[in-house]
Formats: sequence, C-alpha cells, structure tokens
Amino acid sequence: MTETTAADRLEAALASLDPSARVQAAMTAGTHPRSEYIPVLVAQCRIEPQFLVREMLTWALTRHDADEVIDRLLVELGSRGAQVRAQALHTMSKIGGPRVWPAITADLLKDADDAVARVAWRTAARHVPAAEASALATTLATQFARGEDDTQRSLSEAFATLGEPARPQVDWALATGGPYTRAHAAVTARLMDDPEATYDEAVAAASA
Repeated sequence: MTETTAADRLEAALASLDPSARVQAAMTAGTHPRSEYIPVLVAQCRIEPQFLVREMLTWALTRHDADEVIDRLLVELGSRGAQVRAQALHTMSKIGGPRVWPAITADLLKDADDAVARVAWRTAARHVPAAEASALATTLATQFARGEDDTQRSLSEAFATLGEPARPQVDWALATGGPYTRAHAAVTARLMDDPEATYDEAVAAASA
C-alpha cells in the first residue's frame, strides 16, 4: 500500500468543492511550509476559480523558499493560460527580490490579455531598477488608450508609481498621440502631479 504524503493530503484538500476548505488548506500549507508543497500550490494556482483562494495560495507560496518558488513561477510565465501567467506575476510581485524584474518581458507588458498586462505593469513599476525606469516607461507608453477603464486605470497608476522618470513619455503621448491616447495621457499626468488623488479624481480634473 502506497503511503500518503503531506503533499498528497494537501492536493486532496485543495480538490475540495468548498472554497473555504481550500482557503484553509492553503493557509495550513503556508503556516507549516514544506518544499514538497510548492508544486502542489503552483498547480492549484493554474486552475483555482476563486479570487480569495488564489490570494491565499499566493500567501502560502510567499512562506516558502523564494528561489524554489520563483523557479517554478518562471515556467508558468510561458503558459498559454492567461490566469496562469497573471497569477505567477502576482505571486512573484509579492515575493519580490532581484529575480522579479528580469522576468518581466516586453511580451508580458504587451500581453494580449488585459488582466495579464495589468499585473505586469503593476509588478514592473514596483520592481524596476531606477536605471531602467525610463526604458520601462517607453514600453508602457505604447499601451496608452488600451482597453476599458480598469485597464487604463492600471496603466496610469503604473506611471504614477514610476514618477518623474516617466514624465517625458507622458509628455510625448500628450504631444503626438491620437485623441484617445492624449486623453489617457492627460489623466495620467494629473495622477502623477497629485499622487494622493484617486484615478477617478484625475479623470474629472483632466476633463474639466
């Protein structure tokens, strides 16, 4: 008879139809971390439908060895599944460290899936080295006027996080972009001018 391992028990618990049971399983895995839990937690991130459970899975992974987790998340970034890419980026952002920034490629920053792109922008803005902030802003400027309000909000907030190193790219968009690009850049400039303002307040100010 095959002995059931701790990883097997975690996998079984995460297969529960009850989201609260899955939350508890992930919480327990993070409270008592084991290397063997890492592939189980990463695998669940690929398919987990509930946001709160995904957040607990991310927390659990942050409690494990960072390099072991990131080794697996780097593989996930190449997945064809949008949720897989987005969750891997989100988890890497929470873990932090010097391996996060090099993992954020131009393809991720321009990902066809808005949810993935939003996480990539946020993660990049928080982890970019100062010397590369301007180059990041140049890439982000190609995304002005993209998507619906939540996507445009995320891009503007990424520029606000970058701050003054990104100002020339916003000014360039204001001067040379089409009407939708200029409108989005104007909101972004307002948000950069007043980091305490909300995005909605920046929209109202830019429209006044």
